[in-house]
Amino acid sequence: MRFVRYLHLGVESFGLRVGDEVTDLQTLASGILETSFPSTMEELIGLGEEGTRTVELLVRDSTRIEKRNAALKIVNTPLLAPVSSPPKIICLGLNYRDHAEEIGTDLPDEPIIFMKPRTAIVGPDEPIIQPKFVKELDYEAELAIIIGKKGKNIPVLEAKKYVFGYTAFNDVSAREIQFKDRQWTRGKSFDTFAPIGPCITTPDQIGDVGNLRIRTRVNRGLRQDSSTKNMVFNVHEVVHHISRVMTLEPCDVIATGTPAGVAVFMKPTPKFLLPGDLVEVEIENIGTLRNKVARGA
Repeated sequence: MRFVRYLHLGVESFGLRVGDEVTDLQTLASGILETSFPSTMEELIGLGEEGTRTVELLVRDSTRIEKRNAALKIVNTPLLAPVSSPPKIICLGLNYRDHAEEIGTDLPDEPIIFMKPRTAIVGPDEPIIQPKFVKELDYEAELAIIIGKKGKNIPVLEAKKYVFGYTAFNDVSAREIQFKDRQWTRGKSFDTFAPIGPCITTPDQIGDVGNLRIRTRVNRGLRQDSSTKNMVFNVHEVVHHISRVMTLEPCDVIATGTPAGVAVFMKPTPKFLLPGDLVEVEIENIGTLRNKVARGA
């Protein structure tokens, strides 16, 4: 299943994306379920496996007419960030072998983590705002894990039980600030520096999460082209390691690092983002997250 949040006639809702349509789950549930149904995407994620089973049964037991009455065209339903206000956004650095190679650094023996604020989140087709004083704006395509169950000290073999699904994430960075500070918080925490979406794909639909193609295009030109098989720590190892540090909660976002091809390390000259640039982050079995760069006021 591919879950989305969206606006329809000015009202926020959530549902399942199927082709060029969205099935509004609240509309579908109102005609079938006698019990209450989650009113937000966050509530659904908080139910974890129970939530996905409820949706599976809802879709299975609904008629073709009921599905048709709950269907909306994508063109009429602007998509929003699938998670709007997560408890935490946890990011990884140097988690791809090809990225570590392009930097010329050793692979970490434990995940390198940092945080982004939830105020950095924007959804599909929303602008990335480049502050006037930021000159070295960069992209980072990343697979993001959406946590569906509270957990601490999670064993690697149990980690998949805590994953609600996966989405695409762009860890936008102001490189001159990042390198000046010698740590990553300020340069990666500006408002709009965490585009996320367009959907959350559930584990049963993602395929082999350890071998998903991940790409970035800027103005249709290919910049990053790799696979999650190049991760130093796979998604289940990432969940394990982070849960040893902090309690994971439903709707937490874990951005699992970026592969080679970021602008700052391009040879012979870095190709940083400029106002008007279109950035597309595409991950296999999830879709494409598109955002344009706009100049800040």
